[in-house]
Amino acid sequence: MTRTSIALFNNKGGVGKTTLTYHLAHMFRRLGLTVLAVDLDPQANLTSMCLDETEIEELWEGQSELIEQGAAWSVLPGTGRVRSGQTIADAVKPILEGTGDIAPVEPAELQPGLWLLAGSLDLSRFEDKLSNEWFKTFAGDIAAVRTTTAFHRVVEQAAAGIHADIVLIDVGPNLGAINRAALIAADTVLMPLAADLFSLKGLSNLGPTLRDWRRNWQQLVLPQVPAGFSAPRAEMRPLGYVIMQPEMRLDRPVKAYARWLERIPWVYSVAVLDEGVPPRGDARHCVATLRNYRSLMPLAHDARKPMFDLKAADGALGSTQKYVQTCYQEFRALAEGVLAHTEGPPRS
Repeated sequence: MTRTSIALFNNKGGVGKTTLTYHLAHMFRRLGLTVLAVDLDPQANLTSMCLDETEIEELWEGQSELIEQGAAWSVLPGTGRVRSGQTIADAVKPILEGTGDIAPVEPAELQPGLWLLAGSLDLSRFEDKLSNEWFKTFAGDIAAVRTTTAFHRVVEQAAAGIHADIVLIDVGPNLGAINRAALIAADTVLMPLAADLFSLKGLSNLGPTLRDWRRNWQQLVLPQVPAGFSAPRAEMRPLGYVIMQPEMRLDRPVKAYARWLERIPWVYSVAVLDEGVPPRGDARHCVATLRNYRSLMPLAHDARKPMFDLKAADGALGSTQKYVQTCYQEFRALAEGVLAHTEGPPRS
């Protein structure tokens, strides 16, 4: 398949976006794809799901010491040994400090076919720089374009280095400058949401914002980008949405849940796709509905593996193992649905 990048985003937090990214990455790998997961959330939650504390401590706090020692280590999960200067924050540090362009970074191989471009809390320092440079790109300021395209170029280099088939980008729940730079680097956007007022309000804000960013970039910036400079197209094509179930039985939604569930297709079609009101019951853009697997999460966290890979040795016994099998089936269907949507509908 042609390499594609997918940002998982809703500017309402707490909907399970990072958990979804993590499990999709593992499921795509199970389907035979080479996957690059990219943590562009300054909270670095995806990184904390993929690496243990020892590895993260070395990655974040041991860098200066490792650099002084001239160390060049690759991440070896479970060993605490990491390569110095290999987070997304390290990649953009020369731009932030005015000392050069992006620095090359190498993603961590979590397992064969699955790689992580690690995040860092230090990435938050890049927010103001990106914000200040945005409007300068409209005037063709090449330094501003270099700053704004930093994420795109870092991810592009990392993905090419491992021959990735698919790139999953995890971002924070806001419409700030870091997310703008992250999203314009994405080919498509998958939107996880809950059936509640806050998620729908997030969708209503997200759609017009994505269109505005796309229009400004494609009409004002791209025509001025020098030939040979790698800049994203800012396609950000909406793939659809994934409904994350609350803690309730799927066959007995409460009245409030059902009311918000019914409104999702309308809000998505009007606000995100900028189309007319869809027919009642239209679910074309719903990629999947995932039940709540909160009872499996503590086991998965302790085992440092996806919920659908839990074994009896991890504590998934009896009926819990059947729940694990259901989890696997749902995430496989989700991954296959996402792949199907990347090849065709929907549009923005």
